[in-house]
Amino acid sequence: MKINKTNKIFQIYENMKNGRLNSNKNVSKKDEFKASEKALDYQFAINKLKEVPEIRKERVERIKAQVQSGNYNVEGKKIAEKIIEGLHFDKRV
Repeated sequence: MKINKTNKIFQIYENMKNGRLNSNKNVSKKDEFKASEKALDYQFAINKLKEVPEIRKERVERIKAQVQSGNYNVEGKKIAEKIIEGLHFDKRV
C-alpha cells in the first residue's frame, strides 16, 4: 500500500498540536435585524395614521351645509394650532 502526500497529513497534525487550527469556523454569529431610517419613518407615519379618528359623516355634512349657507365661522386660533401640530409631525416624517 502506497500513501501519497503524507507531508500534508503531518502538517495538519502539527497545526493541531500547536493550536493553530482555524477556531473561527465553529463560532456562529447571532442573527441581527436593523431597520433602515426610511423604514422607521414609515412605521412612525403608519402609527400616526392609526391615531387619526374615523371620519364622522354627520359632522362633515353639518359643516358642509354651514359652508354652503355662508354661516360657517372659522376660528383663526384653531387653524394656527393645527398648523403648529402639523409642523411637529412633518419634522419626524
